[in-house]
Amino acid sequence: MRMMTIASGSSGNCVYIGSDNTHVLIDTGVSRKRIQEGLNKADLDIKDISAVLVTHEHIDHIKSLGVLSRKDGIPVYTTEGTWDGILNSLSTGNIDHCLFNQVKPDQEIMINDLVIRPFSVSHDANDPVAYRIECGNKSMAVATDLGFYNDYIINNLKDCNSLIIEANHDVNLLQVGSYPYYLKQRILSDKGHLSNEASGKLIDNILNNQCVNVFLGHLSKENNYDKLAFETVKCEIDMSDSEFKSSDFNISVAERDTPSRIIEV
Repeated sequence: MRMMTIASGSSGNCVYIGSDNTHVLIDTGVSRKRIQEGLNKADLDIKDISAVLVTHEHIDHIKSLGVLSRKDGIPVYTTEGTWDGILNSLSTGNIDHCLFNQVKPDQEIMINDLVIRPFSVSHDANDPVAYRIECGNKSMAVATDLGFYNDYIINNLKDCNSLIIEANHDVNLLQVGSYPYYLKQRILSDKGHLSNEASGKLIDNILNNQCVNVFLGHLSKENNYDKLAFETVKCEIDMSDSEFKSSDFNISVAERDTPSRIIEV
């Protein structure tokens, strides 16, 4: 299996995951051109993509979904609530309903040789999900845009070989920043985003002998920065009572505007 972040941040999100035979995108929150440029790095083309898995209907996750649907005819997999949100979005334009494939949390589906396992997350959207994807005995997961985590989230992320986990904001930067009060409260709520500290604690709960790589994703441009997220997450892991330490696996920050390295497991 391979994984690469094409874009990750509050201004746009897109992740590629694939096997030798099947290639999917999780979210399309940047332009079709940027997605194509990212796929080129993996020696792929948009025509190679079998499906787009959508986590939720916010614009930083569906920006080019309409264009990809009309131009490339790529099937869209998402929850019914998210599909309704997409259709009501003013930014996507018309999308042929025949491209819609419904997913339900905790019910796995197959796309060729990939097992797709959606699971619910808490976010201020219609019916948001995160995705765990498996092929053979390998697994990868993308979990961003979640206001909190619990045992259910932990169990869905355990034993993954590679992960993208949200580290959206530094609480202090957010609190003293320029955002209006209502927006700060939304981000800090159970339907908002994970802070750096919460991200580190979540990662600490799911580290295992199979885990080889973790990307920190969906960083806020205004309320976070790469080094702060990286060091905070590492500190949370290293100060815990876990048998694992941050040096036991590859941890890096997924960049906002540049595709990541390609992870293979």
